Formats: sequence, structure tokens, C-alpha cells
Amino acid sequence: MKKIFLAALALSLVAFDAHAISRHDIAGMSCSRVQEIVRAEGAAILRYPSPRNPSLTLYDRYVAHDGFCQIDEEAAAAFVPTADTPSCRVLKCRPLIFQPFGDD
Repeated sequence: MKKIFLAALALSLVAFDAHAISRHDIAGMSCSRVQEIVRAEGAAILRYPSPRNPSLTLYDRYVAHDGFCQIDEEAAAAFVPTADTPSCRVLKCRPLIFQPFGDD
């Protein structure tokens, strides 16, 4: 009975090993700080004021590399505004584009 309990406990720990994704308001951060956050956490939600309407807040999920994307996605370059640059390069998951015969 004890072995069954321990096995069930081990399986539940594996099944519930989900981590909450953190959210960051990046308007006052430098580009290097934003990139450091994404790299350290693997994935994060970045929030920032809309360039066209600063009263609106935009947000999305940004990742450190492909490993944080779904199986049918890849990490692609994206740009967010930070305190020191209007276009800080980060990565964002996007759907894979299937090209059976290369780039022709």
C-alpha cells in the first residue's frame, strides 16, 4: 500500500509541475534588462504602452528560445519599446510555415 501511495505521489508531482508565467511592465526598463528577464525566466508576459495610443496597454508572451514554444511553433524576432529604445529585440512564438520544397 505504501508503494502505491508513493508512486501516486510521484506521478502527481510530475503532472502538476506547471509554473505560472510572470508579467512585467517594461515601460521604465532598459532593453538589456528586458532581454535579461526573458532569458532568465524562459518565457514572460511583457506589458507596455501602445506607441499609437499610450493610454492603451499592449502585452504578449515572449520567449528565450524555441523550447518555450508549442511543437508547431518557432521563436521569431519581435520588437518591444523600452525606456532606452523604441525597438528592443526579443523573441515571440509564431506558427511554423511548412515549406516542403525549401525556400523556392
